[in-house]
Amino acid sequence: MKVILIVPTYNGGDLWRQVSSAISEQKNDCECILTVDSSSDDDTRETSRANGFKIVKIDKSEFNHGGTRNLAINTTCDIDIAIFLTQDAIPEINSLSNIISVFQNSDIAVAYGRQLPHDDANPIAAHARLFNYGCESNILGLEDKQKYGIKTVFSSNSFSAYRISVFKELAGFPSNTILSEDMYFAAKAVLAGYKIAYVAESAVKHSHNYTPLEEFKRYFDIGVFHHDEKWIRDTFGGAGGEGKRFIISEFTTLLKEKPSWIPRAFLHNSLKILGYKLGQNYKIIPKKFIKKLSMHKRYWDNQI
Repeated sequence: MKVILIVPTYNGGDLWRQVSSAISEQKNDCECILTVDSSSDDDTRETSRANGFKIVKIDKSEFNHGGTRNLAINTTCDIDIAIFLTQDAIPEINSLSNIISVFQNSDIAVAYGRQLPHDDANPIAAHARLFNYGCESNILGLEDKQKYGIKTVFSSNSFSAYRISVFKELAGFPSNTILSEDMYFAAKAVLAGYKIAYVAESAVKHSHNYTPLEEFKRYFDIGVFHHDEKWIRDTFGGAGGEGKRFIISEFTTLLKEKPSWIPRAFLHNSLKILGYKLGQNYKIIPKKFIKKLSMHKRYWDNQI
């Protein structure tokens, strides 16, 4: 199988240098490594060139989570698998070859790997990664939605791979979405009869030490997505009590390991819920406030 690795970049800095080095150690698993750079004003493109990566430069105002990745796919030809990575996700040894291997199963349209916390992850960020990305792989399809709900179509373009024939058959990502283009495509793929693979043996280090306000803004955007793409929740339902399980797991873990973080976790979770609810109702919020509530502010430039 012919494989391309695609990484959207913007002012990647020191972390991009680490990621680039880790990618280079596995470059023999890919035909090509392509970065789509949103006009970085640091040395991100120089780092990419030094590692032998191909570069497509776009204006930062043109970036969109789905549209930019579609652009990258459309610049390629004669490729069977496209792997997407974000500039802050450090691939572990053999992560690329392991995620590629699952496509021997012709039913799989999308695969995503395990995300482990960065070395500097705070207790909240570390727990979130270890809770959401377990040590057991699975393959889910439409027949699993009763048990897993919306988790059936979970995926993450922080580290994921797509079968190009299916990607083109289903017209790729939505070209203008605030985020969650990965879940959108996964839902379309499952409804078309394909399956989604979680490959725990294929891992990257990727986490964020969000502040409570950043969590609010991120979940506001998730709420916007679920409002605009209501069909996903209507088709697959909710997370089947996953939120409750997460909070209990987080509290138990922090109580045992870092009890001083429990008040901070309570604040994070409260603001997540508030942000999500507001995002789901963004249509009734005065337009002058929406951009201030959102993490992905550039998205709104052509929306309001």
